[in-house]
Amino acid sequence: MKLLRVGTAGAERPALLDAEGTLRDLSGIVDDIDGALLADDAALGRVRAAAEAGELPALDATGLRIGAPLGRIGKIVCIGLNYHDHARETGAEPPAEPVIFFKAADTVVGPTDTVLVPRGSEKTDWEVELAVVIGRTARYVESAEEALAHVAGYAVAHDVSEREFQIERGGTWDKGKNCETFNPLGPWLVTADEVPDPQRLSLKLWVNGELKQDGNTAEQIFPVAEVVRYVSQFMTLYPGDVINTGTPAGVALGQPEPKPFLRGGDVVELEIEGLGRQRQEFKNA
Repeated sequence: MKLLRVGTAGAERPALLDAEGTLRDLSGIVDDIDGALLADDAALGRVRAAAEAGELPALDATGLRIGAPLGRIGKIVCIGLNYHDHARETGAEPPAEPVIFFKAADTVVGPTDTVLVPRGSEKTDWEVELAVVIGRTARYVESAEEALAHVAGYAVAHDVSEREFQIERGGTWDKGKNCETFNPLGPWLVTADEVPDPQRLSLKLWVNGELKQDGNTAEQIFPVAEVVRYVSQFMTLYPGDVINTGTPAGVALGQPEPKPFLRGGDVVELEIEGLGRQRQEFKNA
C-alpha cells in the first residue's frame, strides 16, 4: 500500500493512493498514519480490505497539499557515510561500524514544502536518502531476517545538511542537521510488502534540473537489515521511528571548488524507485 497524509500543515488527514493512482480517503477508518497504526495488524488489514473492495471514497487531489506520510514521529536515527561512492567522493574512510546521528522530528516537512536556507549559511547541501519506517518494537535484534520483519515500510527522505555548521563549528554533526525544514519526507509511506529488496532501489536528485545524484542502494556499506539490527543494540526502536540510511555520491560537498551549495531560489527534485518524487524550492530563512 501507498499511505500518505494530505491537507494543510498540522491538520493532515490519512489517505491511500490506489493502484490506478486515485487518492482515497482513510479518515473514516483510521485517525492517522502513525506508529500506532503501523503496529496494529488488524487496523492495517481493515485498510487493505477496504481498498481492495473499492470502499474508500475518492479525494479531489487538485490543489491538495501532500504532507509528510507519517505523523507523531518518535525519533529520526540517521546513518552517515553509508555509501561506498559517497565515502570515496568526500575522501573519507568507509566506517567499520555504522555512524549514527539524530535529527529531531520537528525537522520533518512535506515533500513539496519550502525548505529554508539557514541564516548565515554558506554550505547548505542536498542528500537523497532511503527512509526506513519501523512498525514493530525492535530491541537487541539478532538477525537480518528478524530486522526486516520490524520494518513497516519505506519512504523518500531529503537529509538537507549545512556543512559548515556540521563539520567546521565544533562538536557533533547535529548543528548542521537540525535546522528548520531540513527533513522533507514522502510523498508516500510504501509498505514493506511492495519493496521486496530494499538493496535494489535507484536514487536520483536534481538541482535546478541538473542531475547531481544517481545512485543505488546496492552501494550501501551497511544494508537496511544490518542498520536496523545494529541500531537496535544501542537503543530501542519503536513503531513510528524513522531511520535515514545515508546518501550516495553527488552531494555538493564532494564537488570541485567552487562547490555548488544551495542558495535561496534553487529548486531540488529527488526520487527513489517505487517510492515517489519530491520537489522543493529553497528560500532564505
